[in-house]
Amino acid sequence: MFFFFVGGLDQRVARVLQTGAGRCVRCGSLSDLVETEKVLKLFFVPVKTWPSKTGPSLSCTNCGLLFPPSLSPPPPPPRETDGSAADLISRRCCSCDRVLDPGFRFCPFCGSEI
Repeated sequence: MFFFFVGGLDQRVARVLQTGAGRCVRCGSLSDLVETEKVLKLFFVPVKTWPSKTGPSLSCTNCGLLFPPSLSPPPPPPRETDGSAADLISRRCCSCDRVLDPGFRFCPFCGSEI
């Protein structure tokens, strides 16, 4: 008789504590400060969850990477715009600070939403 065990531990976001708290170390987009929880899965079905003991982590909104807040560079300062035509012509990405065309909804350089 053979038994196959398909399961494992996973870590996922339990709740968001603060949005835009840092920048991702992989892609450079904004990251949220989150609480995580561990999940035991059997045959890809969650069976048991419990809070993680590592404390708050940062979760990237673009690539989904979970990493400690000590590795994150500070978030970019908010920009003040008055909605004039000059702001639309010289529009910049809030993540990578590159100049973009006014018709873009996503940055072609880093992929973050504008």
